Amino acid sequence: MFHTSHIELSRSAYRNNLKYLQKLIGNDTKFSSVIKGNAYGHGLEHIVPMAEEFGVNHFSVFSASEAFDTLKMKSDSSGLMIMGLLDYEEIEWAIKNDIEFFVYEPGKLEKAINISKLLKKKARIHIEVETGFHRTGFEYEYMPRLIDYMKKNREHYVFEGLCTHYAGAESISNYVRVKNQIKKFHKFSRYFQRHDLIPLKKHTASSAATLTYSQTIMDMVRVGIAQYGFWPSPETHMYRFRKNPGESNLLRRVISWKTKIMVIKEVEPGEFIGYGTSFLANKKMKIAVLPVGYANGFSRAFSNTGRVLIRGRRVPVVGTVTMNTTTVNVSDLPNVEKGDEVVIIGKQRKLSISVSSFCQMSEQLNYQLLARLPSNIPRYVVK
Repeated sequence: MFHTSHIELSRSAYRNNLKYLQKLIGNDTKFSSVIKGNAYGHGLEHIVPMAEEFGVNHFSVFSASEAFDTLKMKSDSSGLMIMGLLDYEEIEWAIKNDIEFFVYEPGKLEKAINISKLLKKKARIHIEVETGFHRTGFEYEYMPRLIDYMKKNREHYVFEGLCTHYAGAESISNYVRVKNQIKKFHKFSRYFQRHDLIPLKKHTASSAATLTYSQTIMDMVRVGIAQYGFWPSPETHMYRFRKNPGESNLLRRVISWKTKIMVIKEVEPGEFIGYGTSFLANKKMKIAVLPVGYANGFSRAFSNTGRVLIRGRRVPVVGTVTMNTTTVNVSDLPNVEKGDEVVIIGKQRKLSISVSSFCQMSEQLNYQLLARLPSNIPRYVVK
């Protein structure tokens, strides 16, 4: 009740993905589940306990806000790390709650040390270094000052990690760039080692790097989209398939998105359907109205291009997607009725609409689509 669509999360698919990824990284490498963006649209409240059930004991988020929500869902034995925004006034809260966090600028490190002194509790920091992404991270030229400051304040922090993020690991066109970034990270690592500053963990690999550059699998990996069953790009999928030609379904999609028919009606030839004049009926048509529109994450770009599954058949969107409704052509479906299940993403009988094909219809990345799924759509864990 009280919803226009719902999302189903496959427990068996998620378990399959974690088993595959853990086999890939080995038993000596920690798996950090990246759950930023409401667990890539899947829902924190479901993914966190399910991940812990299957042996995951470390989570990575982008901001203090996401960490705050995750704290309420994870067990006390699981670690939590903020990779991005942690305002200076939030650092005290993070230290008090044993939350690890990236440090990528001098001011943040100094603030963390000062608060640590006041609280008499060590800050759990990960030093992020700049290797070529040019987003956040200490430049190599700053190393002498950074090392000096860290040496003078050893007793006020735990050096949890040395890390970076690779730009372009999902594309073969960035091969040389990624290899250079890997070399640069090792240069940073040697610098710290020479000065007797040894991190507990070195971690650089995201989903794409984990799947395509085995040398980036160090003490920990930060895996986001792959754990939910998505390849970061077609190239990463092809790379793994070529290494394992007998295994075509290494990752399985966790998410399905469903709604139901709201109303069915007939339209005479020569009539326009929906707002404006984007679709003209050239014959008598039967249409079904779905209670899902761009306010629900079904992009306006699907107007006259999208597809959904009804009664095991693929049917087209006709007319302009509105804020709350979408219209589809069901003229060729016998016995179609109000209340029939509509699959927006997922399987129905022998057909399926994958997130990747769904994204191609609207020229979105799968990351975009998933992150834009409203959090108020009910999510249910299924077998």
